[in-house]
Amino acid sequence: MELTDRTAVVTGAASGIGLALTERLLDEGMSVVMADVEAERLAAEATRLADAGAAVLAVPTDVAEIAQVEALRDATLDRFGSAHLLVNNAGVAAGMPSWRTPAAVYDWVVGVNLLGVAYGVSTFAPLMVEQGEGHIVNTASEAGLSATPMLGSYHATKYGVVGLTEALSMELDGTGVGVSCLCPELVDTKIFEATRNAPEATGLPKPPPIPMSTIEGFMHTVAMDPRDVAGQIVYAVRANRFWILTHSVTRTRVAERNADLDAQRNPRSPFGR
Repeated sequence: MELTDRTAVVTGAASGIGLALTERLLDEGMSVVMADVEAERLAAEATRLADAGAAVLAVPTDVAEIAQVEALRDATLDRFGSAHLLVNNAGVAAGMPSWRTPAAVYDWVVGVNLLGVAYGVSTFAPLMVEQGEGHIVNTASEAGLSATPMLGSYHATKYGVVGLTEALSMELDGTGVGVSCLCPELVDTKIFEATRNAPEATGLPKPPPIPMSTIEGFMHTVAMDPRDVAGQIVYAVRANRFWILTHSVTRTRVAERNADLDAQRNPRSPFGR
């Protein structure tokens, strides 16, 4: 897929992978519609990029609300006339035992991580099919391929995104619209501080800053720079590659999980093997 002089829509664009990807797509000659629930941060980043001459449009968006996703589509068409690349990247997480996760937390995590992706697909895919050109990238996670304790709600949504994206790829085959599934392992973002945006109804406290070194030690891995992930996404879109696995360890963990399934062993944490 050609990127130059095309339009991209990126959710979760005010920070992390979304912001790094926005900057990379601008370098590739694209116009970018930036969507995020953090309106102030979104406005600041979009202003910074626009002041440097970039073709950006900031649209505050809660992807868990279908009306807001439809408004994002309308704003995109009003400003740029079409959408060629959609990156459903917005995501949140809340760590706690699955059996002690309140309904309001499930509603929040499922709404953003799974329904947000589904709404993006159902809103933008018809436009791309009609124009016979486009690409959709859905951000899942290694957490959509193998599970760990304390993140049940997150795993439920990310497994769902993987399944949705696989089905979408089959359905859009031959339409001119490509599909990719991004499954990053640890990336240097603020996902572990995502409860800063949690609705009051969840009862989740505002998180303290968590040093990435602490998370790296727990997960026995090294956090990837979001800019490197952005580069992998651009490559996959150009090559029409479905799987985007950022870390080689993901294949190892998935192989171990599948070996357990094949041998009918009970699930084991990949960090405790």
